[in-house]
Amino acid sequence: MFQRARESSKRWNSRLFCSVIRCHRHLEDEGDWFYSSEWWGTDSGSDHGHTVLRSTSSKGNGVVSVVAYPSSRPDAVQWTGMEKWLRQRYGKIQAEDKHNAHFRILGYQWRVLRFNDITRQSTVKIMAAYRNSDPTSVFFMQQPDILAVPYLKSMVSVGLTTIASCNYDLMGAIYGGKPMHILCIGHGGGSLPLFLASKIPGAIVHSIEIDPLVISASVQAMGFPAFSMVEPSGERVLPHPEMIDEVLWKGTHERLFLYESDAEKFILNSTTLYDLVFIDAYDGEDIFPRKLWDPQSPFLEALKRCLHPQHGTVVVNLHSDADFLGQDGNAPSSAVGKYVSRVCQAYKEVLGWSGSGFHVEDSGLGFVVSVPWLCNSSLVVCRGGFGLVDGVKQTRDLVLEKLVSKSCEVEGMLKLPFSCLEYIKRAFVMVY
Repeated sequence: MFQRARESSKRWNSRLFCSVIRCHRHLEDEGDWFYSSEWWGTDSGSDHGHTVLRSTSSKGNGVVSVVAYPSSRPDAVQWTGMEKWLRQRYGKIQAEDKHNAHFRILGYQWRVLRFNDITRQSTVKIMAAYRNSDPTSVFFMQQPDILAVPYLKSMVSVGLTTIASCNYDLMGAIYGGKPMHILCIGHGGGSLPLFLASKIPGAIVHSIEIDPLVISASVQAMGFPAFSMVEPSGERVLPHPEMIDEVLWKGTHERLFLYESDAEKFILNSTTLYDLVFIDAYDGEDIFPRKLWDPQSPFLEALKRCLHPQHGTVVVNLHSDADFLGQDGNAPSSAVGKYVSRVCQAYKEVLGWSGSGFHVEDSGLGFVVSVPWLCNSSLVVCRGGFGLVDGVKQTRDLVLEKLVSKSCEVEGMLKLPFSCLEYIKRAFVMVY
């Protein structure tokens, strides 16, 4: 979940100027902030979007809706390439039925998940298409390589760069030779777990969502793989994937597990040792539940048990203690105020210690960075000793230097369409 900052008129004019400059160059990342006006429509324009789902939550999230907005990319001339890809995938899976392997793309849309018509929970891009032999067979495919909101890029950048800095074999996971266990708490539209599973073939991603209506919205209206849904028993909701899901997601949806569960209950009963955990959980009132950061809570103690003792890394999306931006596009230094500091300290104190002793190595590493354009911060707590040299804690500058250096490797390994460096260096503050 994200909070958009209130900007001064001076800052707004600066953004307009930046947009004019950037529109003249090719933007590889379709989730770039340049397209943010497409995600949500314009306040003064006539495009208020089209509501494709609207219902009342039974889990305290109020009115849950999904609103669609047109997308300018990819251009229609590029659709034939995707139609060819669909035809080839279908031919491999249904070799005996190749004459029905022709597809037609209807277009692309942004789809935004909202709570109570105000809180923007998640933004994804979907493709709509159908098979020529059955024009009524319209299906949606969420675009797995697009993270549309800056805080998600921040979480991915700091999380993957940090765990790679702990000597974790990220390349092995990317090549699929090493399993990487990832937990996402707070599913939303599902763009984060889908991005991770798509980019990292060795990733086994568990995504936790307390609200069945949000799960339904993600799958039915936002193109998340239906085969990922899991019963409380651990069995798949669908015993076998539909044919079109195999065409779209074979090789990916087998490693996605979407659970309907309370986060605390899930982690208390979990036996999985997670390498990487992402937490982005806000309710209908836009509040991060206290039980997910209270140092005395069963949740943090259970998460500590489920976090890998050598390199386990946790990333938490937080609202900054400010609702405006500085002139450089960062939240001001006061963004690490009392509330954020309390949450940071709780995670660092409980999770940073691996429990293997009382040595300085057990204290782990914690830091927080601000998110560009939004009043959000990304908190990172990791185990492992990359913040140490000969048992002595490194300074902020040395830790940041190593993260910056490693970020270039992560970008290259994953072929990311955005720069990790942009998100790692923003208002970097160590948590002691």
